[in-house]
Amino acid sequence: MAKDLKPHIGIYGRMNNGKSSIINKLTGQPMAIVSEQAGTTTDPVRKSIEIFGIGPVILIDTAGIDDNSMLGRQRVEKTYQTLKEIDCAILILAENAFGEPEKNIIAQFQRHSIPFIIVHNKSDITEINDNLKNSIEKEYDVKILSFSVLHDNAKVIAETLKKVIPDSAYKKTSLLGGIIKPRDIVLLVTPIDDEAPEGRMILPQVMAIRDVLDNDCICVVVKENGLKQYFEMKMPRPALVVTDSQAFGFVSKIVPDDIMLTSFSIILARLRGDFENYLKGTPHLSQLNDGDKILMLESCTHEISCSDIGRVKLPALIRKFTGKTVSFTYLAGLTPINDIGQYAMAIQCGGCVATRKQLLNRTNLAVENNIPISNYGMAIAYMNGIFERATRVFSH
Repeated sequence: MAKDLKPHIGIYGRMNNGKSSIINKLTGQPMAIVSEQAGTTTDPVRKSIEIFGIGPVILIDTAGIDDNSMLGRQRVEKTYQTLKEIDCAILILAENAFGEPEKNIIAQFQRHSIPFIIVHNKSDITEINDNLKNSIEKEYDVKILSFSVLHDNAKVIAETLKKVIPDSAYKKTSLLGGIIKPRDIVLLVTPIDDEAPEGRMILPQVMAIRDVLDNDCICVVVKENGLKQYFEMKMPRPALVVTDSQAFGFVSKIVPDDIMLTSFSIILARLRGDFENYLKGTPHLSQLNDGDKILMLESCTHEISCSDIGRVKLPALIRKFTGKTVSFTYLAGLTPINDIGQYAMAIQCGGCVATRKQLLNRTNLAVENNIPISNYGMAIAYMNGIFERATRVFSH
C-alpha cells in the first residue's frame, strides 16, 4: 500500500513502449530498469519525485498491459490494482499500436474517474499516424503528446500533467479551515496509550497541531487526565476541543455543551473521506441484527495489540451497544474487497496514511451497493450518544 500522501501518478502501456525510460527521464535518474527484453518491469515500482508546479509526487511504473503469458496475467492484474490509488495516469503508446489493451485500460481510467494523458513515445523512430491521433483525441477528448526520450525534454510531459491532475490531489486543504478563526484557542486532548509511538505523537495529532498553527490559532495540548484541571483552573476558554475518539465518553462530560467538540478521526473524515455518506450511514448501528457482518477498513497495516481500536475496542463496543451477535472482517491497506454484498455495514478508519482518492475507492464500493458506511470516530460518538454534538461543528 502506498503510505505517502503525495499525488500518485501511474504509468501504463504495452511492454517495450518505453514506460521505464520516460520515468527515468521525468526523475532525472535511472530508477527503472530499461531493457530491450519484454517484461522487464514486473511488480509496480514507486518513486517519489518533484514536479515543478505540482510539488512532490509518487510515480508508479507498471508491467506491460499486453502481457498474455501465465505469469504476465498476474502482472497485469497487479497493474490494474494500482488504479485504486492513483490520482492521474499516463498512457504510453509506441509505433502506432492502439488496440484492446489500450481501450481496456482507458475504460478503467473512466470507470475510476482518473484523468489521464497519452504520450506517443519513440517518435524519433516512428511518428504517430495523423488519422490515429485524430481518432483517439476525438473519441477520448484527450491530447496526444509526440515524444522522444532521446530528443525531447520531459518538461512537456510535466506541463501537460499539471493541466489534468486534480487540484485536490496536491493543493493543501485545511483540517479545520472555516471552523476556527485567527487567535482562537483550540484544545487538543491526546491520550498516550500503548498504541502511541515511543517519544512521538500519532500522525492525526501532529497534523492537527500544524493545522491549528497554520490558521493562526493558539494550540493547547493536554492528556485526558489533565482536561478537568484545565477547566477548573479557569484557563482561557477554547473555541474548539478535539479529542481522541476513544475518549469521547470521558471528554464530553467535562467539556461544557456550548463548546464545540469533535475528534481527530472525524476531522480527518471531513478532509479525506466520504463525509456525507458517513453521516447518513452511522445511525445504521442501531439497526444491526444477529448474524450481521461488519467490514472494518483500515488504511494502514500495523501490529495488533489488546488495545487496538479497530480490531478490539470498537468491535467490543459495537457488540455491547447493539446487544447483537455480529461478526467482523478486517481489511488493511488496499486489500481487495471480495463479495461486498455480504456485509450489513462498513466502517472506515480516519485514513491518516491514505489519500482521499484511496479512501473513496474503498468506500465507494459499499455506497454503490447501498451498504451503510461510517467512520471510527463517528461510530464511537454515536454509541456514546454525542453523534450530533461531535458532527455539529461541520454543519455550517
